[in-house]
Amino acid sequence: MTLKPLFGIFLDPTVGDPREPFALAKIADDNGLDLLTVQDHPYQPRHYENWTLLTALAMATKNIHVSANVGNLPLRPPAVLAKQAATLDVLTDGRVELGLGAGGFWDAIAAFGGPKRPPGEAYGAFEEALQILRGLWDNPGRAFTFNGKFYTLKGAKFGPAPAHRIPIWVGAMGPKMLRLTGRMGDGLLISMPYVPPAQLPDVNAKIDEGAAEAGRSPEAIRRGYNVMGTIRPGAGSVRGSGQPNIIDGTADYWVDQLTQLYQQYRQDTFIFSTGEDVARQIEIFANEVAPAVKERLGFPI
Repeated sequence: MTLKPLFGIFLDPTVGDPREPFALAKIADDNGLDLLTVQDHPYQPRHYENWTLLTALAMATKNIHVSANVGNLPLRPPAVLAKQAATLDVLTDGRVELGLGAGGFWDAIAAFGGPKRPPGEAYGAFEEALQILRGLWDNPGRAFTFNGKFYTLKGAKFGPAPAHRIPIWVGAMGPKMLRLTGRMGDGLLISMPYVPPAQLPDVNAKIDEGAAEAGRSPEAIRRGYNVMGTIRPGAGSVRGSGQPNIIDGTADYWVDQLTQLYQQYRQDTFIFSTGEDVARQIEIFANEVAPAVKERLGFPI
């Protein structure tokens, strides 16, 4: 692999002290992490609204890129989402990434006024959304028409143009969506508790199949892994805690695990999440884990 590893955080959007997400974002930004990501469940009353929070955090930071992890497409029309992402990308001088999923928790989506789509329809709508996003971003100022089964645009004139080519990270686990990621996406975002390392070779193979169908290099698609657990003294383990595959151990143990995930399982982007002493854990991840992984893999720190 030749892709430089990236490191980020999975920031909890639960409503509470409104100063806390800004404090955590500042720690991640000041300590050189690459990505700040936030889950997107608009129907969840305990969560801040994703795009509003991302925008506020992006404007309060200087270098870190921001992304949903991942955006809820059924409740976010793709043309409007393209406008939101491009606008924030301009305002932040190119620091927006777009994580996007086909949908889940369909009863909750329907309760919020969205469609309740079976898997085949969710896939079809997602594929159309990718075409719309790229079509609008690549054609600013020109009329764009799209006649799909799920979305229709009639001479839409788009602007502003994004400040850079916004990467689309796909939240996917099923074979068709993984192949679609290989054909049309820029990266994949999955979570270690739900997709353990033993399943990654099959995930990678499906992405590679999609890339081959589109004549793309498999190395063009980043592999993002949400890794959860705690960095602390003691013997390292990958354990179960309600969910399997939570990393628990020293910073050196984390370095070993992430290095192995990069070298053996082709994961190149690591998004850290923890529920314990979050501010301090982010500092340790940024200053002790991320640089050591880069050094071990032969990348500049």
